[in-house]
Amino acid sequence: MKRHATANLLEDERSQATRATWLHFAGGLTQADVADRLGITSLKAHRLIASAAREGLVHFFIDGPVAECVQLETQISEQFRLKYCEVSPSLDEPGLPLVSIGKVAAQYMRRLLQQDAPQIIGIGHGRTLAACVDHLPRTPADQVKFVSLLGGLTRKFSANPHDVIHRLAERTQAEAYMMPVPFIANSISDRAIFLAQRGLAEVFDLAHQASLLLVGIGTVRAEASLVATSMIDGSELDTVKAQGGVGEILGHFFDKDGGRIRCDTSERIVTLPYEVLRDRKIIAIAGGLAKVDAILSVLRSGLLHGLITDELTAMNIMEKSLVRPNLAHQA
Repeated sequence: MKRHATANLLEDERSQATRATWLHFAGGLTQADVADRLGITSLKAHRLIASAAREGLVHFFIDGPVAECVQLETQISEQFRLKYCEVSPSLDEPGLPLVSIGKVAAQYMRRLLQQDAPQIIGIGHGRTLAACVDHLPRTPADQVKFVSLLGGLTRKFSANPHDVIHRLAERTQAEAYMMPVPFIANSISDRAIFLAQRGLAEVFDLAHQASLLLVGIGTVRAEASLVATSMIDGSELDTVKAQGGVGEILGHFFDKDGGRIRCDTSERIVTLPYEVLRDRKIIAIAGGLAKVDAILSVLRSGLLHGLITDELTAMNIMEKSLVRPNLAHQA
């Protein structure tokens, strides 16, 4: 009984913190005004607002483009015939630029959800997509359906990419569908057996109907996310790399010029067929210097409708793309 009462008090405190924060940031009230409005002391108002910020209840969206980023967006769009490109200012983050890209990608997703129209959105895997969801404010979207585009069972629960779908459903109250099978089957025939199962076949059919695909871009490097999450063995990627593989999108691999790598590995991955991807609106969310070559390979494939990345990555993409001309493959 005591535990239940404590939980109620914590929930009341969180609710009050949310209200105080909204009044301060969205309503434009000073902390003293917030205190008067809620009938609390100024000290408590300050404490509530600070705790809300620590818990991630506060998300900032700043209007107004950065000139250098806009220039890069134009250059990349023209070079790779993209319909959409957004470049976030770099924050000098070590490793993957999850914060800078995550915030901009969250803003893009929020705009999608606020269209208030029926949509089926396919969701890929990866740390950058997860960061996007982490920065997405609670945005009701009861007309949207999210569907996983890849099998994703892993031996490491903490790295389970289904968590992206779960969190999306929690933040949006939208319907979400997962593919509860391994990322890669032991054989092509095993993959066919998976897809023949009624429950999975229904999810796979929904994935085919998705009007927009939000995906990450992977590498074939030893530290690739696919290996780190135990979704695929390192030896599998070594084989792809030996065939010239550089970048990966939804389980399909590409060489440095954007040519598709046809291999047994891709044929065993539980995902949408390559032929289906050519007719879809695909927005890739990816960045980091370690991924520049991989992003370039996917850009040269001609598959992408759009790209969301960070400034430093965009600068390196343009520098390297000027060395080697765009050879986007259409086959």
